Amino acid sequence: MKVRQAALGSAVFFLVGPGTVVILIPWLLSRWRFDGPPPSGLDWLVITGRVAGVVLILAGGAFLVHAFVRFVVEGFGTPVPAAPPTRLVVGGAYRHVRNPMYAAIFAAIAGQALLFWSLPVLVYLAIAIMVVVLWVRIYEEPQLRRRFGDDYVRYCGNVPGWLPRIRPWRPVFGESPR
Repeated sequence: MKVRQAALGSAVFFLVGPGTVVILIPWLLSRWRFDGPPPSGLDWLVITGRVAGVVLILAGGAFLVHAFVRFVVEGFGTPVPAAPPTRLVVGGAYRHVRNPMYAAIFAAIAGQALLFWSLPVLVYLAIAIMVVVLWVRIYEEPQLRRRFGDDYVRYCGNVPGWLPRIRPWRPVFGESPR
């Protein structure tokens, strides 16, 4: 797939996929209203939660864009299952965690739950995490193992799926997996 086609496909998918999951559904659940603060004396908790929420939304958005760009420039494909990358994407944020797109989406949703102090968005986050983890285990990981073989097995052995490693993994492909 050409880089221009991959970029266009990724941009459209970005608007439809993550746009729905990160923006539309949380908005439908919260209408982005700031619910009233908890009982007096806990105002600091609300303020801290809202600041943390903004940080999570901004960081999640930045990492999500970064992960999409990696698919185009490194993988020569898109995150769309119908037009997957032709090369295993292991650079950038993928050197720290195998699922930076999903982690970024979860961060942005968690940020909205904190910013708007929204229990429905928090429940939505929990459901989204369960669905995505099952999707990754049942569909994505087996597909990637078939598609990229030993390189993907080695990658899985060195990079955690959900909680990032501190030091970036430096891949050396072509050797037998550990």
